[in-house]
Amino acid sequence: QVQLVESGGGLVQPGGSLRLSCAASGFTFKFYIMKWYRQAPGKERELVASITPFSERTDYAASVRDRFTISRDDAKKTVSLQMNSLKPGDTAVYYCYALTQMPVVPSDLWGQGTQVTVSS
Repeated sequence: QVQLVESGGGLVQPGGSLRLSCAASGFTFKFYIMKWYRQAPGKERELVASITPFSERTDYAASVRDRFTISRDDAKKTVSLQMNSLKPGDTAVYYCYALTQMPVVPSDLWGQGTQVTVSS
């Protein structure tokens, strides 16, 4: 089955940490750029972090740089987002997204999302 499944969300106090994971199946994971997006209530979905195939490059939104770290394990077909020093403003549903420019199917794919709530 072609899918992305996120896990690791939950409730955490400000200043705490969470690690999100996204497990891929049904497609050739190593060919895909992997991204994490988030969407807070009433706001547009925003890009949080991305990682290219073979981990050649990572990029982060300015709001999370130096606090979040994206990584991937092509053997396990997973991408992770380590989130440290969490703030209430990080509260959102976090989505995993896969994208490729290669002539393969699917060209892109979304996960179902995992809720992260930062609150005391």
